Amino acid sequence: MKLFNIVATTTIGLESCVKIELKNLGIENVRVENGYLEYEGTAETVIKSNIYLRCADRVYVKMGEFKAFTFDELFEGTKAIMWEELLPVTANFPISWVSSVKSKLLSKSDCQRIVKKAIVERLRNVYKVDEIPETHSKYAIKVQLEKDLATILIDTSGEALHKRGYRKKHLEAPLKETLAAGMIMLSSWRGDRFNFIDPMCGTGTIPIEAAMIAKNIAPGANRKFISEEWCSLKKELWLKVRDEAFSGEKESIIIKIFGSDSDKKAIEIAKENAIEAGVEECIIFEVKNFTELEKSDERNVIVTNPPYGERLMQDVEVEALYYQLGKCLKANHPESSWHIITSYEAFESAFSKKAEKNRKLYNGGLRCYLYHYQNSKKKL
Repeated sequence: MKLFNIVATTTIGLESCVKIELKNLGIENVRVENGYLEYEGTAETVIKSNIYLRCADRVYVKMGEFKAFTFDELFEGTKAIMWEELLPVTANFPISWVSSVKSKLLSKSDCQRIVKKAIVERLRNVYKVDEIPETHSKYAIKVQLEKDLATILIDTSGEALHKRGYRKKHLEAPLKETLAAGMIMLSSWRGDRFNFIDPMCGTGTIPIEAAMIAKNIAPGANRKFISEEWCSLKKELWLKVRDEAFSGEKESIIIKIFGSDSDKKAIEIAKENAIEAGVEECIIFEVKNFTELEKSDERNVIVTNPPYGERLMQDVEVEALYYQLGKCLKANHPESSWHIITSYEAFESAFSKKAEKNRKLYNGGLRCYLYHYQNSKKKL
């Protein structure tokens, strides 16, 4: 049984979430680095990683890694990789992405050309043909050069994993589904006890991801992946993994999930997105301002992504909003845990309460912090 070196990339700050997800899939011996995790697995592991991982951005097969101080070394190192183990003679293999950081090989276009040439020469020699037609399945190749170390990978995902397929519409500054799922995981909510609230839900990404977690819906079960056409990842295996994912879904949940926003159009879109995701029956969406949040002495979990001020508001407006949010949560949900993400550096001051802990995350290139307020002594 062939083993693949697999790399799952993720937003910096969510590595621990992806590691937990991999552990839940029975995958041990995971090497964790900033922004990615590396592990070994079979063809089924590659498929499961794509279908089940909520917080990863993409899944790659790592083909090789070697030092390359010159273009000749890049050529020879690439040519030495056993491409024929994955690429058939008709494979279409564009060099789709090249990066060079602190490397002597600065020209990305030259690196792209040399890697392509090396793979073509290897396949021509192995398959004993004059031409490589590149007429069938696509194998998008990524080349990373960092400190003169060349890493060659093949993308197995295609479109990024945050594209679940349910978000047909959105408004300005949407939150990625993978980041929303990570925020929920970092809140320690698992959908089995406390009710879940997002009082500024926009088009519904956080409540929908919460509902998918509660119902155990695999995020990639209903979408397509670039590697589904690969001969090394059999169609029967994709069917098997998908069937297992569908059979593991929970028909109904007792926990209530609430999403509200003052923007009527956003709530209309949120409801449409929830229907696309198949979770509309377990989310209550309402048009209302967060200041209208009902008082509750219960232990709920509140996760939200308020405006940051980067694009949508001025600082004075953001500070006023955060002050009102803090005032509202302290008055109406003193026993609940609050988990709030923002890039606004003076958040705790405006909110008028210091967080028990925070975690650095990135939202669309913006450095943010997820602030955690546990409040109640009852554990999640």
